[in-house]
Amino acid sequence: MPSRIPQSFVDDLLARTDVVDVIDSRVPLKKAGSEYKACCPFHEEKTPSFTVSPNKQFYHCFGCAAHGTAIGFLMEFEHMEFVEAVEHLAARLGLQVPREGETQPAKKTEKATDILTVLDQSTAYYQRQLRDHATARSAVEYLRQRGLTGEVAAHFGMGFAPAGWDNLLREFGSSKHQCRLLLSAGLISKKSEDRYYDRFRNRIMFPIQDHRGRVVGFGGRAIGDEEPKYLNSPETPVFHKGAELYGLFRARESIRETGKAIVVEGYMDVVALSQFELHNAVATLGTATTRTQLERLFRHTDEIVFCFDGDRAGRSAAWRALETALPSLRQGRQITFLFLPQGEDPDSVIRAKGKAGFESLISSAIPLPDYMLQQLSDRSDLSRIDGRARFIELAKPLLQKVPPGAFLELLLSRIAQLARIDRDSLDRTMEKSAGSALSNKSPISKALPAMGRKSLVRLGLSLLIQKPELAGAADNLDELKDLELPGMPLLTEIAELIRHHPAVSSAAILERYRGTEHHKHLEKLAVWDHMVPAEGLDEEFAAVLLQLREKWAAQKAAQLLHKSHLSDTEKTRLRELLSQRSK
Repeated sequence: MPSRIPQSFVDDLLARTDVVDVIDSRVPLKKAGSEYKACCPFHEEKTPSFTVSPNKQFYHCFGCAAHGTAIGFLMEFEHMEFVEAVEHLAARLGLQVPREGETQPAKKTEKATDILTVLDQSTAYYQRQLRDHATARSAVEYLRQRGLTGEVAAHFGMGFAPAGWDNLLREFGSSKHQCRLLLSAGLISKKSEDRYYDRFRNRIMFPIQDHRGRVVGFGGRAIGDEEPKYLNSPETPVFHKGAELYGLFRARESIRETGKAIVVEGYMDVVALSQFELHNAVATLGTATTRTQLERLFRHTDEIVFCFDGDRAGRSAAWRALETALPSLRQGRQITFLFLPQGEDPDSVIRAKGKAGFESLISSAIPLPDYMLQQLSDRSDLSRIDGRARFIELAKPLLQKVPPGAFLELLLSRIAQLARIDRDSLDRTMEKSAGSALSNKSPISKALPAMGRKSLVRLGLSLLIQKPELAGAADNLDELKDLELPGMPLLTEIAELIRHHPAVSSAAILERYRGTEHHKHLEKLAVWDHMVPAEGLDEEFAAVLLQLREKWAAQKAAQLLHKSHLSDTEKTRLRELLSQRSK
């Protein structure tokens, strides 16, 4: 969880927010006993399996397993970031979100607002220049040559930055405050102490919008032979290249409707595809694809198609994208690679083949696992034993990036088949790799027991999250902290958290662990059906604690019995532990 927002504020916010109200305003709910129901907004269904619990302040779908708090719902349904979701809920209650470590939060917020305002004003300025400036004819002619209509240019808010060094300063003023603001927005550059010049000159301008539709930066395409051909805004307080994708805000609905996002390399590719009714394309901003960009796309779809040139540079970019994408491949997500003929780009291909032809190419794109295994096979000789060993060694660092799940299991089986090795032998080879995601010694497997196994700790965690007041009966848990069972430290930590904050809700507990390795596991435990009726939860939790104490006594007794010599104190302690076990 971002540390800038105090945890106490998030706890209080969730305590004052009714998840039923938040969801009902977006997905109409119907009362069903003590809970509310609806058809799930995250997958298609005819029979409602989406439930919202006012007691737990939690939602869960028994069909697709979507679940979370009011904050989580806004993040998934509205595609908000964590901070944005918190700010939205706070605004509903008339609260101002505090920030830790900010001595002048109002000033910082105002500065960001001022930057966004001047970027909006600059967008309008560039658009006027494309219509009215005396030298805009070359820009208009260039767009016509590229086959763009005025309607498409207007749809994407395109503009024109005239040649010259101080157009923006003459438009907005050159006071010190205005210069600092334009500099912070990335619109001008500093030449000396009191001298500035326009960053974008004689370029067609493409406004870059963030996921909320706000202009946060620009891309400028040179009209003549100037270098670089494409120039982006620099990093600013509101613009981060690795986090944004050109065209995503406009493409969101089409991405959801088509079920896939097409990632291309240039602004003009996005514009050209849109002109031919392919509105689900986005472009990276002159950098390699980042994990942040992928996760942002996966909020809208489970399938991403990377479209690259077929030359060496395009294939190098594809391999970098593959390595970046591997940690994100979970929960049915898919990535494919489309390689265009050398010298072609999406713009030229769709103008030659049309929409149907381009979609046909997409349907024949190479799935990520096939592309990965093809590349590894090309670098190994699978007809030789040492070649197959090399194949496995090349695959290891890639497999370590893949999260556990069905995709990893199927990938391992295919690699074992290609390497002509049985699956158990391959698993043992992988487990010997330091830091392997397959190793039982991984931090996550130590931290929490596997979801598929029956476990006292899992049951205890589930009961505690679903009914936090049970922690009041969990006295003397300190002695269980060194009980060697997966997840035991987490159980005692949550019990201690509840004792210090008796009013904390189930939702608040889960939000405290957002961004940690435990969050998704705890979310599943929060809706786990442990087959215990509500009136029997206290008794069940007491039984879990009793059995955990028995295991702790057994472990301590075993440790003493293995010692070659015991002191009188240790002998007395051993008798007590054995007596406790017998009882």
